[in-house]
Amino acid sequence: MFLIAAKYLIPKGYRGLTVFPFVFVKQALDKNNEVFVNHERIHLRQQLELLVFPFFAWYFLEFLVRFIQYKNWNLAYRNISFEREAYSNEKDLGYLKRRVFWSFFKYIH
Repeated sequence: MFLIAAKYLIPKGYRGLTVFPFVFVKQALDKNNEVFVNHERIHLRQQLELLVFPFFAWYFLEFLVRFIQYKNWNLAYRNISFEREAYSNEKDLGYLKRRVFWSFFKYIH
């Protein structure tokens, strides 16, 4: 994992963007935020499992479905299965050691 501060690469309203093997952060201070970094590590694992391109295709399609469902950008984003898994487990710093393959399936609703 490579943590890179890239203030202008991150869209407004977001703190980071993960594209295996890179994690781009808006604020350099977030490189030291264990919870934030764990959230992004969960995304790295998800991307490894699905391979990078299929991950982003699924992410985008699921976002579209959620946006149609909720008609709200933030609600759609927060309800993507990958985000639900990452937000639900970001504070558990040992999560990735116990996480089973394709755990994000548990977060599809």
